[in-house]
Amino acid sequence: MPARRLLLSATLAAACLTTTALPATASPGPQGVVSRGVTIPPFYDPPRTLPSADGALVRSEPLPLALSLPTLPGPLPGRATRLMYRSTDSNGRPVAVTGAYIEPTARWRGGGPRPLVVVAPGTMGQGDQCAASMGLEHPLLLNGRTTSVGYEDLSVYRLLARGTAVVVTDYVGLGATDRLHTYVNRVDEAHAVLDAARAARAVPGASVTRTSRVGLYGYSQGGGATAAAAELQRSYAPDVPLAGTYAGAPPADLTAVTAAIDGSELAGALGWALNGFLQSDPEVRPIAQAHLNAAGKAALADLSTMCVGDALQHYDHARSTRWTTDGRSLGDIVRATPALRKLLDEQRIGSRKPAGPVRLATGVSDDLVPHAQARQLAVDWCRKGAAVTYRPVVLPPLGSALVNHFGPLLADQGAAVAWLTDRLSGRPAASTCAALPAQP
Repeated sequence: MPARRLLLSATLAAACLTTTALPATASPGPQGVVSRGVTIPPFYDPPRTLPSADGALVRSEPLPLALSLPTLPGPLPGRATRLMYRSTDSNGRPVAVTGAYIEPTARWRGGGPRPLVVVAPGTMGQGDQCAASMGLEHPLLLNGRTTSVGYEDLSVYRLLARGTAVVVTDYVGLGATDRLHTYVNRVDEAHAVLDAARAARAVPGASVTRTSRVGLYGYSQGGGATAAAAELQRSYAPDVPLAGTYAGAPPADLTAVTAAIDGSELAGALGWALNGFLQSDPEVRPIAQAHLNAAGKAALADLSTMCVGDALQHYDHARSTRWTTDGRSLGDIVRATPALRKLLDEQRIGSRKPAGPVRLATGVSDDLVPHAQARQLAVDWCRKGAAVTYRPVVLPPLGSALVNHFGPLLADQGAAVAWLTDRLSGRPAASTCAALPAQP
């Protein structure tokens, strides 16, 4: 509820500050929460009590798709339902997560019953208005204060065209108005992805069942989320029959990614990550109190309500050295602080064998989510005996870290969707581990 989110922010600020003014929160309006001038529908306000089972539906309602055409078999590309479901956060506490399920109009022509793909979105931002489920309804949001683009819609529609059902997760705290989005938190994201698959089965009118094969699809933040979900499926959601995982440009090593995005076009993502860890990991708060200056505190508060388009406009090439009391970068502070090094080490993806076959793709010129650390994830998984299809996406450097990162998303998308639908049809995957030496 709006009051609860405001209370959460006040509690964080009191614990961290006077000095660390933590995340500005959405403010209550007459029809619901308002974030940067955008009213969040009341649907996204979680109840105080959640169901006991992970993946249980809390509520659902019809979701009008922005790009939809009426036909005799039904609306193209499908009929959408907005979801709220229960998950468990990285502290073991119940949490409400929102998202959307889409029942496709197209027939599934592969083997077995209609399968399900969980789409884990790439970086959307931290304001509730940035949620991917809202992007399906409003692909482009421009209101003078917020710029949000539903760029995941293309992959969603390509999957629907193949006859797979799709469920999109908004992740913990993105959309749902009771807390901040815990950006790049490995466990929160993995649980939200796996519980979305469970929730889809309970949607009224859904054709997917417990026997439907499940695939995971994600790029960038989404690639990290699906990679983490594949690692945790056996222990957290063995009832989800995982047939294959696509992890594109995964931020597997946050230490390397932090160094790469500092001073880049997407430098604002540093604030989203820090905001999330300040919420989920209380031991970070006194460290932030000691190192963040007034500019840093203001940036965190500002970024907490922004979408990716806003951050690109307002924090383009920002450097974290301007946010700290001694002029060191956040990366330097992490390297000098054992507690922060431990935190990021625990977020590292690659220490567990993923369930089922995985297709890992990364652009060789990607210097935003660095190619080397993503490739290292493939090496780590191969050493654990995983079935990995590694695909380096070869594009020339284009002068912009953002373009170098997002170019492979489009270049590889068709092949990624084809690979995943083959797994959903029951076709075996060929591993490329034997051809992947330890060094590039």
